[in-house]
Amino acid sequence: MRRSRQQRDRVTIQDVAQRAGVSAMTVSNVVNRTGKVGESTRARVRAIIEEMGYVPSQAARHLVGAAPARIGLIYLDIESMFLSLAHGEVSAAAAEKGLQLMVRRAGAATPDKAAAVALSLVRSGADALLLIPPFAELLTGTPALRTLGVPAVAIATAGPLPDMATVRIDNHAAGRAVADLLIARGYRRIAIITGPGGHSDSVARLDGYKSALAAHGIPFRPELCAEGLFSFETGLIATDILLNLPQPPDAIMAANDDMAAAALWAAHRRGLVPPRDLAVTGFDDTLVATRVWPALTTVRQPIKDMAVRAIDLLVEALGRSAAASGAAAGGMVAGIAPTPRDVVLDFTLVERGSVRPA
Repeated sequence: MRRSRQQRDRVTIQDVAQRAGVSAMTVSNVVNRTGKVGESTRARVRAIIEEMGYVPSQAARHLVGAAPARIGLIYLDIESMFLSLAHGEVSAAAAEKGLQLMVRRAGAATPDKAAAVALSLVRSGADALLLIPPFAELLTGTPALRTLGVPAVAIATAGPLPDMATVRIDNHAAGRAVADLLIARGYRRIAIITGPGGHSDSVARLDGYKSALAAHGIPFRPELCAEGLFSFETGLIATDILLNLPQPPDAIMAANDDMAAAALWAAHRRGLVPPRDLAVTGFDDTLVATRVWPALTTVRQPIKDMAVRAIDLLVEALGRSAAASGAAAGGMVAGIAPTPRDVVLDFTLVERGSVRPA
C-alpha cells in the first residue's frame, strides 16, 4: 500500500537509527535521556537528529514504555480570563486521562512564532497539540503542521478546519443571539468591540452581529465597530473611542467578558448608569461576568465540555497512532491526526443586569 506524502516525508526513528548505525532503542534512549548510551554515541545521534530534522513522536518515546502521553498547549502572552479558565479545564481533563500537559507561551500571534513554539513542544516530547485561537488558524494547512506529524485538536474556533478536529460553539449564532436580544430590548445604536482580526471566533461573532442588524433593517455603521485585543486595557480604549462619538452608542457588545468589564468601568467613569444609559454584553461567562456591577449579560461557552471532548479526541488519535506504528514495524509515521470532525456544542445566553429587562 502506498504511503501518504506526509508519511513519506516524515523522518522516522528508524531513519535516524540507520544513519547513525545504531538501534532504534538507542535513538529512543537518547531522545528520552534514558538507558546506558556512551557520550560519543549520544552526541552523534543528537547531531543526526538535528541534521535530519527528526521530531520525536509518541511511538519513539514509548519504545521504552512507561512515560505517559504529553499534550502540548500554546497560549498567547495576554491576560485573559478565558485562557485562564481554558487552561484549568484542559489540565483537569488531561489529568483525568493520565496525560501530562506541557504549556508554552508564544508571545506573538504570527505563523512563524506558532510554528516555532509547536516544534519546540514536540521536540520536548509532546505527543499531540491542543490549539486555542489564534494558533489553530495560524497552523492549519501549513507545511509546519504536516512536518510535526502529531495529532492536533482545536477548541473555540469559528468553524471546521481541514487537518484537525475542532470543538466549538456556533459563534455566528451566538453573536446574532446577543444582537437580537439588544434589539428586542429597544437598543438601536449598537456598537461592537471585536477581538483581533486574526481570531476567527471573533470574526464570526462580528458577522452574527451584522446579520442581526440586517434582519431588523438597521444599517451597519463602521464607526460603531472598534477592535480590541481581548484585554481589559484595550476594552477601555475601544469604549472611550465609541463613547466619544458625536452620536455615541446606546449599547456595546464586547467579544469577551474582559472587554465588557472595561466598557462598564468606562461608563461608570463618565457618570453613565448601565443599563439605563448604556447596555453592555460580554462573551464566555467567565468569573469576571459576576464580579462587575451590574453583572454581565453574556454568552456562556461550555469550556469544561470543550476541554473534555478535545482531550477525548486526542486520546483516540494517540491510540490509533500507537497501533499503526506497531503494525507497520517502524515504516509508518507515528503521528496520526484525529479524523477531521467538527464538534459543535450548545451555548447559553445568560441574561443579567447589564441589559434592561423586557
